[in-house]
Order: sequence, then structure tokens, then C-alpha cells
Amino acid sequence: MASGKKRKNKAGSQEFRNTALSDALQTQDMAAVAFALRHGPTVVPLLRHGSRDDPRDAGEVWTYRDPNTGDVALLLFSDATHKPETLPPAVALQSPEWLLAFLATHIDQITTVFFDIAGPHAMQATPADLIEALGA
Repeated sequence: MASGKKRKNKAGSQEFRNTALSDALQTQDMAAVAFALRHGPTVVPLLRHGSRDDPRDAGEVWTYRDPNTGDVALLLFSDATHKPETLPPAVALQSPEWLLAFLATHIDQITTVFFDIAGPHAMQATPADLIEALGA
């Protein structure tokens, strides 16, 4: 976690951010984004929280399905404060290993991945590009 002032999630319990990812998105440097993803957590929107009694239950990830094309997008955030209020309120802080496994499992369904879609420095990548970046 980043040092300095801590930001709290809506529940007020812990910091939900990856400063290196935020910095990499600001420069739009894919190599820096890949490094940040390999070495830090990612904020993921959830439809439902995981069970506190089952550490294997990470919750249900929220994805966006375009009503016109059926394309599915995964939205990821460098900081929970960048998540639009219109998305479900729950978030999870997921590890690089979790992200790699999730993308590999759903590569046939997810067509694109957006980072900080509402800004301040949005970026887009394909699941295949991210899997390659996470494996490097």
C-alpha cells in the first residue's frame, strides 16, 4: 500500500488504491501499467462482496455488457475514488495473481478492459495484452 494519507472505502475500513497504477495511467505508458499490475493490487467493482467465512470467495465481479453489441468490458480502477457512483458500490482490492486468473478464465467473454474509465486518465487494453503483461 502507498504511504502517506490513507483513503478509505465507503465502508471506511481500508485503503483501496494502487499509486503506481495511477501514475502509469497518467503517463499512458503501457510498460509502466504492466509493471504496476504485476506488483500491486487492482480495484475491482463487485456485484456482491465475498463471504468473510470463505477466503476463496472473492465476491462477484461486475462487468459491463453493451446492449447493442453484447460485448463485455471489465472495468478496473487504480483508486476506488475513480469509480463512478453509477456503478455498484462494492469494490474489492485484488492481487495480480487474481487478475491473471480472472482474465484467463474469462478471455472468451471479455472483449476489452478499461482502466479508470471515468478518468482522470482512462486507458484501454485487450484481455490478451494484459495476460501477456501479467505473465512477463
